Amino acid sequence: MAINSGPTLATKPVGVFWRTFQALRYRDFRLMWAGAFVSTAGTWMQKVAESWLVLEMTGSAFYLGLIAFLGDLPILLFSLIGGVVADRIDRRKLLLASQYVQMSCAFVLTALVLLGWLRVWHMLALVFVVGTGQSFGGPAYMALIPGLVKREDVPNAIALNSIQFNLARTVGPLLAGVTLAAAGAAFCFALNGLSFLAVIVSLYMIRATFTPQKTEESVLAGMRNGFSFVRSRGSLWQLSVLGFVSTFCGIPLMTLLPVFARDIFGMGAAGYSSMMATSGAGAITGALLYAGMSHRLEHGRLTLRAQIAFAVLLATFALSRNLALSYTALFLGGVCLITLFASITSLVQMATTEEMRGRVMSIFMLAFRGGMPLGSLAIGFLATRIGPTWALVAGSVVLGCTGIGFLLSNSGIKKL
Repeated sequence: MAINSGPTLATKPVGVFWRTFQALRYRDFRLMWAGAFVSTAGTWMQKVAESWLVLEMTGSAFYLGLIAFLGDLPILLFSLIGGVVADRIDRRKLLLASQYVQMSCAFVLTALVLLGWLRVWHMLALVFVVGTGQSFGGPAYMALIPGLVKREDVPNAIALNSIQFNLARTVGPLLAGVTLAAAGAAFCFALNGLSFLAVIVSLYMIRATFTPQKTEESVLAGMRNGFSFVRSRGSLWQLSVLGFVSTFCGIPLMTLLPVFARDIFGMGAAGYSSMMATSGAGAITGALLYAGMSHRLEHGRLTLRAQIAFAVLLATFALSRNLALSYTALFLGGVCLITLFASITSLVQMATTEEMRGRVMSIFMLAFRGGMPLGSLAIGFLATRIGPTWALVAGSVVLGCTGIGFLLSNSGIKKL
């Protein structure tokens, strides 16, 4: 089991700038980073257009939560199988299949809008199919990234991958706002479909490949071995719990953002997009700070402190009726949230082995990504009962109490 044509780095960088962007000095990582950025920007364009379209069609916060839930539900259903598959076949081929599925769904959605046939159930079904593709592609992507750089640069690569995601999360909504106003939702969906070509081309160009061991064990046995490995590594379970709580309570902020933009601040699609972009800009800032200092941070304590700080900022945004304060809370919340995510993911990646990486990352992904649909559905439902403000406040209380509990206990996370 190996990564063929392993990563090489000709010169060792010096200075803060080069340390911050260290992983981009690897050719294969650069290709993956660029391709993923274009594709992710397209995906965020589609997410914004979908959310706005669903809100216009239904006027319901519950449907916003439902569409987010169905988009991530396949993570709960299929990611463990996807992790086993990622340890048994060429991870690039698995990723390519995932991209083709997602690209096809984007073009189907485009056609439905243009033909005037779109109904809410179409969108619910398509986001589920897209989520299914992601449940197999996600573990493969997360398992492939560490093989593109040297081990000591894995935390930096994860931070830069977070920058890619959140830079796209900034650019995508801004483009979506302009495109929605100028050409409508169908054009957003079409551009997303075309964006998948970038990551498909990059996957064909990278040299690093994963050669799996031959095995006759069943998929179920492979999953059991993955859980046994995670249990044997102690703090991996705690990190998975922390990841679940952070996404369950934190990600619904993005789900309910259209409601705050339209109903509380009286904004249109452009205002909603600007709020998404502000959160993304904060995340980019946080990822840059983490990338530059990742080699000397106490990752465990940083993770817990970032979670507590984000809980405070989440409550601040929920209760604020001042636009400037809300934008500030969104920006700083993005800084904390990406620091939290990057730190947890780095700790998990560094604690596993290459032959188990797909399964370990699928288990972590089950907890981390699984919190997103469950949280979106729960807090979306709660928002219909007690209002979006108090629904987010409730999430912030759970988030803060969990972080404080880990920090005050004898948790192994503090020692990492």
